Amino acid sequence: MKTISLDKDIKVFYVTAPSFPQGIKEAIDKLHSLFPFSPARKIFGLSRPEDGGQIVYRAAAEEMAEGEGRMYHCETLDIKKGNYISQKVENFREDPLAIDRAFKELLKHPGLDPNGYCVEWYETEAPGVICMIRLN
Repeated sequence: MKTISLDKDIKVFYVTAPSFPQGIKEAIDKLHSLFPFSPARKIFGLSRPEDGGQIVYRAAAEEMAEGEGRMYHCETLDIKKGNYISQKVENFREDPLAIDRAFKELLKHPGLDPNGYCVEWYETEAPGVICMIRLN
């Protein structure tokens, strides 16, 4: 585990999965159908318990221009700046449960933001993902 720092908020637009974890692929496919691929665009998965404890998953993409989320008829939110405890998962496609294991380990860390998301930050140049949770 290591701590990484985001020095500014990241505005994203997103597609909410209809269920968790079964609906994740559907949300990701819908998100990627909205815009052309760009290695400059950051892609995320955001999840946290909501609505009485059910986990809600959002497939998200960084807004590259003001109002882009509205253009795609998506809701937006900000990934808040600050310090995040993180763990990198290599080749997650070969071991789909690796992300789940990483978050279970990260969630044991003291001082997590109680309103924060479990953030999956997908690398565009490599097959890895950075799993991270904001610290208080």
